[in-house]
Amino acid sequence: MMSEQEQKNSVLDKRSSRRTFIKNSGLTVGGVVLGGALGSLFVKDDKSTTTTENHNHAATPTANPNVALMFFTPNQYQVTQAAVERIFPEDANGPGAKELNAAIYIDHQLASPWGSNGKDYRLGAFYKAEENQGPQTKMLRKDLFLAGLDSLNTYSNEQFEADFKDLEATQQDEVLQAFSEGKVELYGNVSSTQFFSLLRTLTIEGVYADPMYGGNNQMIGWSMRKYPGSRMQYVNEIQDENFIELEPQSLNSHMGH
Repeated sequence: MMSEQEQKNSVLDKRSSRRTFIKNSGLTVGGVVLGGALGSLFVKDDKSTTTTENHNHAATPTANPNVALMFFTPNQYQVTQAAVERIFPEDANGPGAKELNAAIYIDHQLASPWGSNGKDYRLGAFYKAEENQGPQTKMLRKDLFLAGLDSLNTYSNEQFEADFKDLEATQQDEVLQAFSEGKVELYGNVSSTQFFSLLRTLTIEGVYADPMYGGNNQMIGWSMRKYPGSRMQYVNEIQDENFIELEPQSLNSHMGH
């Protein structure tokens, strides 16, 4: 049998050898042992514990940092949500523009340099646009959109004595149709047709653009059209004689490549 002193020396030798191994194998940072490495060295493999920890980690919900207002006030956001939902409403094929976060997409676009016409020629002169021309107004896109939202509420109260977001769906459709036909004049003598055209374009973009821009929530817009999203190549699929349906991928799926 080992003496008491010999047993103490044996324990010290083992501790010393473990410390030496950890130090030499690069498993310390600033003198602190990395937890994962330490566990693999000294803790027995417990499958039940590992499974529980992984399951709990996977079940933790992750917030989407893109879903945050950058331009609208809460009330402006709610009006925009109501408007985009009438342009792209929920139906048997899937959710509408509201659930797909099209209003978030619009908010981010208006907050960007694009919303301030950052790349447009802005020195005039400004004339009334011909039918074959685009908008010729001196108003910035973000100001045009806000003017449109204000006019939606003003016109809705004139016609139905309620704000746009509080109207019935059929009433909202009537208001939007009047705007599309240019029956309402925004401030600055700008026709409501310009606002409606901008609203409609941004709504469709918000439904189908890559989720990194704030819309197309969980790529559901793509899924409804069986669009595969952003992929590096389709070599294998092209060579196959059968149609292959692919799960959509967003631009952030390439981060690991």
